[in-house]
Amino acid sequence: MKNTALCLCAAFLFLFSACKKNDSPSSNITSNNVTTTASSGTWRVTYYFDSGSEKTINFSGYTFTFGNSNVITATKTGPDITGTWISGNDDSKVKLILSFANPDLFAAISEDWHVIELTSLKIRLQHVSGGNTETDYLTFEKN
Repeated sequence: MKNTALCLCAAFLFLFSACKKNDSPSSNITSNNVTTTASSGTWRVTYYFDSGSEKTINFSGYTFTFGNSNVITATKTGPDITGTWISGNDDSKVKLILSFANPDLFAAISEDWHVIELTSLKIRLQHVSGGNTETDYLTFEKN
C-alpha cells in the first residue's frame, strides 16, 4: 500500500510539473498591444539582419521614439531622422509598418514587418521578401 501511494504521489508530481502556464510573450500580439508597447519609452536596435548579413552596427547609438501622430524619430548626434509608423493587421498577421524617406540606411528598414515577439522590453520583427527568397529581421529593445 505504501508503494502504491508513493507511485501515485510521484505520478501526480510528474504530471503537475509537466503542466505549465502558457506565458509565451508572443501570445499577446495584437496591433493594439504593439502600439501601446512601442509608444512607451525609447528603443534601440539590438539586431538587424538584411540581405543575408547582420547589419546591427548601422544603427548603433540611435534611440528610437514611436511618437504621437505615428511619427517615429531616430536620435543620435546631428539632426533627428523622422519617418512614420503604424501597427495593424494584414494577411492575418500583426504588422509594424515603418517608413523613412531618407537616408538610405533608414529607407532599408522601411518595410511592413511581421511582429514575431512582443514583450514590454522587446519587439522582434520579421520581413519576408515578395518572392519568399529572403527573410530579414529587426529587433528593438527598450532603453
